Amino acid sequence: MAFRVAGLFLKKELVAPATQQLRLFRTSNTARATFLVNSPNTALDKSILQRYRNLETPANRVQATYLWIDGTGENIRLKDRVLDKVPSSVEDLPDWQYDGSSTYQAHGENSDTTLKPRAIYRDPFKPGKNDVIVLCDTYNADGKPTPSNKRAAFQAAVDKIGDQEPWFGIEQEYTLLDVDGRPFGWPDNGFPAPQGPYYCGVGADRVYARDLVEAHTVACLYAGIDFAGTNAEVMPAQWEYQVGPSNGLKASDDLWVSRYILQRIAEEYGVVVTFDPKPMEGQWNGAGAHTNFSTKAMRAEGGIKAIEAAIEKLSKQHERHIKAYDPKEGKDNERRLVGRLETSSIDKFSWGVANRAVSVRVPRGVATAGKGYFEDRRPSSNCDPYAVCGALVRTCLLNE
Repeated sequence: MAFRVAGLFLKKELVAPATQQLRLFRTSNTARATFLVNSPNTALDKSILQRYRNLETPANRVQATYLWIDGTGENIRLKDRVLDKVPSSVEDLPDWQYDGSSTYQAHGENSDTTLKPRAIYRDPFKPGKNDVIVLCDTYNADGKPTPSNKRAAFQAAVDKIGDQEPWFGIEQEYTLLDVDGRPFGWPDNGFPAPQGPYYCGVGADRVYARDLVEAHTVACLYAGIDFAGTNAEVMPAQWEYQVGPSNGLKASDDLWVSRYILQRIAEEYGVVVTFDPKPMEGQWNGAGAHTNFSTKAMRAEGGIKAIEAAIEKLSKQHERHIKAYDPKEGKDNERRLVGRLETSSIDKFSWGVANRAVSVRVPRGVATAGKGYFEDRRPSSNCDPYAVCGALVRTCLLNE
């Protein structure tokens, strides 16, 4: 859906405990189902942890949660450490090691893999005012990036482009599931009413788990993410949020950390988040990560010419971009990019103005203004944004 950067008017308080929320939803006039009955996290008393959060800890000790992308290229891992001083920037944070043989990134006989801090965020989960989330990339014992470290290559590409100022805005779609894999709020047997009333909807029979979504918004803003907005999507139990527009690597860093925050909040509710691009077969929309891209030239007067030139370059590198746009080099997107349900065909490049059935869309407002940005609609919801944005830079700006 169209990328939004309007300000948000948000509640000051977070939602009530999961045990008081999301008990039962009517999904149609005839279907009624109970959810989360098999979710272990809903059985825990969330108030117990607060007893320990209220304890006073030393002012000079900081909890740091180190995040990284594992060998799948789409899953996040983390571990915590306590620092002896408050970091003022990412340069103050030490490297760390972990067992790469347990994350699909190394063999057991040489498994120490290095974490290098790259970005720092405020932690919305830990109690200390100085506690942080540390986004890292990963390196083998020989000092080379691991195969799943796409950030290093993206950084190298950005370092070559001078003052072209690439901006990225990413629309992250996702689906909420019960622990049994059924979309959250769907009847146990059968399906909800067909798509139509759910997109940007309101009402208990159309929107599920808004509490979780609004908690995610507040937590991301607290963390320092360039969070732009959120909305219910076309399929029930499917949502979208947007990060950016941000310069360089910021949008990609923010997307990974926002995914982590979303999954952590969902843990507390006992709900599962999936970024699978086609969680339900049939006449249900898939999930993407539409990526909005612009440069200084595109945003200037007459920038539509630079936009059209970039699209022409993309048309000649369609296969390479499809491989970069999901972690299985196109296999995941084969299920989603089928030429219907607001998608283009995976086999053919296309573009148009205000057309959501193409590979690349130029918003009508951009065409009218003669400047702005374009939206690449091909990236899957489980894409690595470093790979996606890196491919755009290399094709559109480096002419590779």
